[in-house]
Amino acid sequence: MKKQFLYLLLLSCAALSAQKNTQELIDELTLDEKIYFLIGTGMEVPGLPEDSKPAMAVVGATKNEVAGAAGTSYAVPRLAIPAVVFADGPAGIRISPQRDTNPGQTFYATAFPTASSLSSTWNTGLAAQVGEAFGIEGRDYGVDFLLAPALNIHRNPLGGRNFEYYSEDPVLGGMITAGFVNGVQATGLGATIKHFVANNSETNRTALNTVVSERALREIYLRGFKIALDHSDPWAVMSSYNKINGTYASENEELLTQLLREEWGYQGFVMTDWFAGTDAVAQVKAGNDLLMPGTGAQFKALKAAVEAGELDEAIIDRNLTAILNTYQKTFAFKGYEPSGITDLEGHKAIARQAATEGMVLLKNEKESLPLATGRKVALFGSASYETIAGGTGSGDVNKAYSISVLEGLKAANVKLDEQLVSDYEIYMKAERAKIPPKALFFLKDELVPEKSFSAAELNKLAKNNDVAVFTLGRTSGEFQDRAEADDFLLTETEKELLTNLKRAFSGPGKSLVVVLNIGGVIETEFLKETADAILLAWQPGQEGGNAIADVLTGTVNPSGKLPVTFPVQLADVASSKNFPGSVLDPDAEKPANPLQGVPSEEIYEEGIYVGYRYFDSFEVPVSYPFGYGLSYTSFAYADLKVTETAEGVQLQFSITNTGKTAGKEIVQVYVAAPQTGLEKPAKELKAFAKTGLLNPAESETVTLTINRDDLASYDDEAHAWILEAGDYTFNIAASVTDLKLQTTVNQPEKVLRKTKALLTPKVSIPVFSKN
Repeated sequence: MKKQFLYLLLLSCAALSAQKNTQELIDELTLDEKIYFLIGTGMEVPGLPEDSKPAMAVVGATKNEVAGAAGTSYAVPRLAIPAVVFADGPAGIRISPQRDTNPGQTFYATAFPTASSLSSTWNTGLAAQVGEAFGIEGRDYGVDFLLAPALNIHRNPLGGRNFEYYSEDPVLGGMITAGFVNGVQATGLGATIKHFVANNSETNRTALNTVVSERALREIYLRGFKIALDHSDPWAVMSSYNKINGTYASENEELLTQLLREEWGYQGFVMTDWFAGTDAVAQVKAGNDLLMPGTGAQFKALKAAVEAGELDEAIIDRNLTAILNTYQKTFAFKGYEPSGITDLEGHKAIARQAATEGMVLLKNEKESLPLATGRKVALFGSASYETIAGGTGSGDVNKAYSISVLEGLKAANVKLDEQLVSDYEIYMKAERAKIPPKALFFLKDELVPEKSFSAAELNKLAKNNDVAVFTLGRTSGEFQDRAEADDFLLTETEKELLTNLKRAFSGPGKSLVVVLNIGGVIETEFLKETADAILLAWQPGQEGGNAIADVLTGTVNPSGKLPVTFPVQLADVASSKNFPGSVLDPDAEKPANPLQGVPSEEIYEEGIYVGYRYFDSFEVPVSYPFGYGLSYTSFAYADLKVTETAEGVQLQFSITNTGKTAGKEIVQVYVAAPQTGLEKPAKELKAFAKTGLLNPAESETVTLTINRDDLASYDDEAHAWILEAGDYTFNIAASVTDLKLQTTVNQPEKVLRKTKALLTPKVSIPVFSKN
């Protein structure tokens, strides 16, 4: 705590210095130099049209400052202004592992679990620990800004980038984000929260118009960002690709200036997503300070607009002030010399812990898990041998290694069927050789098809082994959404193999364990009928195989819980009716720029009923509910005490480990608001906490406070946050459907905050209603 206080004090002093020095720097800059500061140094992407190529600045192109970094700012040597380096990504620092300037030296980064996995820990302290490791690696490798974390809502299971995002719920997503940001920035590396806002699908994302109500924006899609800003201080915000009710996010003055700066009081700077938007002048006017990665066309447009009197130089100076105030906190501006050597050994332990805590035990029958000592395991599934560490695109990480399930089980001394392992290794090598290399780095990885077995082969394997462990894999990637067939749904080959495994391993003392090595939600009803135990491992980073082995063997008691709902079928998801939007002109010609989409529109008809809010409110059955997760032990909730304060309601209660194994419990508070006036979800997550490791019979007292502001609903006719009069029921729960303790507090009606009418839809939206 003392160390963090001293660092924050230093940051505060640096900020005061920046306020003093920024204006002096701006006064020294020429107009050309000012404009170059508003754009990055570019990115070389094959196939880009001429106007999307980098501007060749006199002040110095610096895009190769750190090999593999996503972008850099221009340097101004005459004023001793250095280049600032921006690097992806959400699962680890994404830079090249080799540099021409350092032959023989490597710059691998740690691949941590993906965001869905990290949020499944429900552990903000662990998120901060992971963030700190990111910050250390960025610092040591010469990076100034991390282009992460991403906290867009899991609106639909097919969202191609859900693996990079935390949750379907803004409270969970916002708090995990805040923990992560605080960890990153405690090291002096800047964090960038993204994509602001409502970037919930990848199909035609750069030309997609998101049509959404003010209320849904405020309560669902913006709320996580507001929580993150309130509980951390990210140096930058990245605007999203999509339009919001007709205006590109990066060109939206209501979003970036009136809401983010004026209403929320944000003091950092805003950058575009890479190649986002179409009008550089509109972006700068809107308060999108930095245009990334920067193009020659943008420089020309901004220069021409100033010369024509269409862009006031004072606007440029305003944006420069936001940028330079923040830049002066960076390693580059402070003259820090990166060592090029970082603590990969220490960070792999953090990655392993995060992966184990993020695993969710969905089913455990016949005492299948943890694996008893001496039980012999038959290891099936391509993903057992090529375990998927993470997704592709900007969320990828250049890592030194990745541990498979096979390697993890071997290291844990699990007794494996060696002949089956040998057969699989031969099969995997031959099949992998048939798959051509990816044409572009950001395309999804292709998995080796599942190996087939005859009934006789499986019966023989079942006779010689006690447990079948089958790892089911799914890849994830940026730029495209998932498909229902053979992705959300199991393939026919997978279903056949699982059915036959169940039949072969259904005798006394036999069991079938399924490990889900996936980036997003899949259909699990078939698995529930087939498997004796199901462990959701997500895409758990480079230490994934070791972490999976830790949980399967009971070295670690699973403590993760679901940050998303697993539906019975895709059609049950409220947004499936309109996801991922429709093309406005089916005959439109596809743009030559491979990063641009076709103009489309996606109407968020479900409004506030996203994820569990819909399933719970409309009583739609689910496969696994939000917040759900099993343990190898059990917990009792008791001794609820309620205290009303001037700010809100304080809840205090005890959690006791009533089982025989040490474990951690995640407690959740769901509030049911009075169903008068505004229509509201049945209940909503308002707070959560994770206990420490509790030994059998050990208890912990948990105290959580819910502010009255957090109980309010947004009235988009009055443009106000309103706390309606009536009884508010506070449910202390193990999941959204597993309520343990309950209390009711009456609140008088109160208009908490009036707002401007911002981001209002231009068309009527036929939103869902329970009435």
